Amino acid sequence: MSRPTIAGVARAAGVSVASVSRVLNGLPATEEMVERVQRAVQELGYVPDARARSLKVGRTFQLTLAVADVGNPVYVTMMRAVEEVVSAAGYRLVVTTTGPDVVDEVALVRGMARGYADGLLISPIRVDEDLVKSIRECEVPVVVAGNVPAKAGVDTVRANSPKGMLLAVEHLVARGRTRIAFLNGPADTVPGTARSKGFTEALKAHNLNPIAVAEATDFTFAAGRSAAPALLASDGFDAVVCANDLLAVGLMHELAAVGLDVPTDVAVVGMDDSELAEQCSPTLTSVNLGSAERGRRAAELLLARIEDNERTPRRIVVQPSLSVRRSTP
Repeated sequence: MSRPTIAGVARAAGVSVASVSRVLNGLPATEEMVERVQRAVQELGYVPDARARSLKVGRTFQLTLAVADVGNPVYVTMMRAVEEVVSAAGYRLVVTTTGPDVVDEVALVRGMARGYADGLLISPIRVDEDLVKSIRECEVPVVVAGNVPAKAGVDTVRANSPKGMLLAVEHLVARGRTRIAFLNGPADTVPGTARSKGFTEALKAHNLNPIAVAEATDFTFAAGRSAAPALLASDGFDAVVCANDLLAVGLMHELAAVGLDVPTDVAVVGMDDSELAEQCSPTLTSVNLGSAERGRRAAELLLARIEDNERTPRRIVVQPSLSVRRSTP
């Protein structure tokens, strides 16, 4: 049996070859045309020739998502949202890990010149002048899920971490918890800087001072457990805000190990509102920073940038919300 062709799809759908091409390439088409073409594709079992398609239009129809740690639940949520958007537009998504070093982030951005993807969506955990320069000079469109200076000249989608911290502190104060400590990740990172600043501002808004502040070496469960003794050495706190859910769960393990009950003795709030927040015990109150929404919006910006690279860069801020669970009274 011969392999189905685009001409065969056109005949079966009762449309032109050009119309089939528009639908398969994700270009604007009427709803009726899309339905007819997709039905014909399914009936014939037509599979586009990716190599021929790439040569014809000068694209790979492949996009890269680069995050610091693919094992972090917040990035998994973001990845799913990005995949949903780009696959609907006919693109494959390749996910890669940069790790915590900005040098590796820079190398990845510069490596995009090899032409293995049509665009890059990157969520950098650390930012310096070299990274900004490499993003500005990148040979393919770049969108940043995070915060980089405006001079980078790229579309960005970021969370409002300071407002998220305010939601967390307001919730604790409303529950009568005013002796609040903070467990941050590395302060020299983009999220670490934003969340530290947000925590300080949130306490000031309530005329409070931090009871204790500890800095973990990473944003991981293990780092949260390792940083816990620094907080436990400080007496008097009745609540802890953590810079992400992994740190919060690591801290709760150590609180339990020394006989402190969550939330009776210590209330705990995380950030990211990842799947982990509902999987731990007690379930974790957490600030939802809109990781899925950030992924969707960033993917949409990247697709629009690929179609028109002269567009004025957009800087989108996704607002947070609070998911209250059993770790706070």
